[in-house]
Amino acid sequence: MGAVKTKRMPRAVREQQMLDAAVETFGRRGYMAASMDEIAELAGVSKPLVYLYLNSKEDLFTACIRREARALVEAVRAGVRTDLPADRQLWEGLRAFFAHTAQHPHAWSVLHLQARTHGEPFAAEVAAMREEIVAFVTQLIAVAAREAHRNPDLPEREVAGLAEALVGAAESLAAWANATPGVTSHQAATTLMNFAWSGLGNLMNDRPWTAPAD
Repeated sequence: MGAVKTKRMPRAVREQQMLDAAVETFGRRGYMAASMDEIAELAGVSKPLVYLYLNSKEDLFTACIRREARALVEAVRAGVRTDLPADRQLWEGLRAFFAHTAQHPHAWSVLHLQARTHGEPFAAEVAAMREEIVAFVTQLIAVAAREAHRNPDLPEREVAGLAEALVGAAESLAAWANATPGVTSHQAATTLMNFAWSGLGNLMNDRPWTAPAD
């Protein structure tokens, strides 16, 4: 087989083309099974060119994680309008999250499954993204507590715990929704909103659930 012929194009454009092919390949086949030959063929370039641009399979995978993590965080932030009531802000954030993960299933597989199961430094890259999303959700919940007036001083640790629980639920639900035919991003966001806001609403209105005495 002859060498792949490539058209001349700006390096940045070519690199994104390679990353697109790599995300799809890693998402479909997994990190270990994916080959640089397959990625190069899908990108329409030679394997030496992939190595020239991105050094190694490990560096290529890291670049994919960073790009897709940044895109997900930006999508969630862009989906939230700060002039809306607290429940609408949370809804819009969830809807943006589920829409993005549904539209980019290979990217979500890379972030949620592949990166977390192949050790450092891949897991650390995803952890950094997750921390940013958790911080953003923490802020939304804190705003909701202030807006409720009845409980403006919700303990910081409790707010942080609620944000962790909500993000964890969103991650699991996104993986389930992508693997379940017929489940739309709107349905997934609605499911989690119904699950979360019923409890959050009671908490904001000073009606928390109380554990029974031992």
